[in-house]
Amino acid sequence: MNYLAHIALAGSNPGHRVGGLLGDFVRGPLSGELPFDIEAGITAHRKLDAFVDRQPEIQLFLQRFEKPMRRYAGIVADVVYDHLLAHEWTQYYQQPLQDFCQEFYQQLAEYDDQLPTRAQYFLEHAPRVGWLESYSNADNLPLILQRTGSRLSQPVALQDALPIVAQHQTAINREFHKLYPRLQVFVRTTLQEIELNYAAS
Repeated sequence: MNYLAHIALAGSNPGHRVGGLLGDFVRGPLSGELPFDIEAGITAHRKLDAFVDRQPEIQLFLQRFEKPMRRYAGIVADVVYDHLLAHEWTQYYQQPLQDFCQEFYQQLAEYDDQLPTRAQYFLEHAPRVGWLESYSNADNLPLILQRTGSRLSQPVALQDALPIVAQHQTAINREFHKLYPRLQVFVRTTLQEIELNYAAS
């Protein structure tokens, strides 16, 4: 899952949403330096990543690619799944995507002084360019994947994976809609368990 899915799956709690984003930016053990809700969101993000890797839908996605692209197909899946979520947003959420994104940018800005550098960059640019909203348009996928691939330690032309995605688009769409409700339940349950453990400690 990529940025949009992690934020959306985190639910309505602003701290959980911010943590859903920061899971991609914060490394190492959590030591209480951030507010509890944010650290809970980061923890849920990490658990979700591990959970997704074990799901049959992501395994099917990966198997459609030959080496060496298969090594990076998980990253492609993250972007493609964010596109499918954004494009078919109303299937899962009542709040319009545009409103959700603008609300999240405002929530993230409230924690500006606690964000790591890369997240501050996101906060600075995302509202201006409609970063999260842009996933809804399939025409943006080549550029999104190109930029993502250029940031890897050894740059990869991830956009070259799109013909394979297009070839299997119907199956990928079906698999995503089987997977996403399962992820909603997983994150909701995980956050509840984190909060219960915190209350009991």
